[in-house]
Amino acid sequence: QVQLVESGGGLVQPGGSLRLSCAASGRTFSNYGVGWFRQAPGKEREFVAAISRSATYWGGGRTYYADSVKGRFTISRDNAKNTVYLQMNSLKPEDTAVYYCAAAYDHVATTQEGYDYWGQGTQVTVSS
Repeated sequence: QVQLVESGGGLVQPGGSLRLSCAASGRTFSNYGVGWFRQAPGKEREFVAAISRSATYWGGGRTYYADSVKGRFTISRDNAKNTVYLQMNSLKPEDTAVYYCAAAYDHVATTQEGYDYWGQGTQVTVSS
């Protein structure tokens, strides 16, 4: 299996930016699709972005985004560092949530059920 650790969360003002990281260990990370999900208090966990497996050591892969974050968030991967990133720009209070990364062997998905491994989450708070 693969172990995942998220980092990079924090407090930011509306309109600001954060970059989240998802660091993996235990397997060759290029063989895994990776997704980002978020969960706000009292709400269901929702899909944010995903990136497919890559055959290159430097990254690549096809990307997918929820409509709510298109044009603001960017997912990318660096297979040499076993890390997937979520660059979040133009943040809104509605983006406040715990953000989780998840991995699935040899496929990518936009639902929670499509993933096998999950990190512990990192808190993102957008407030003035």
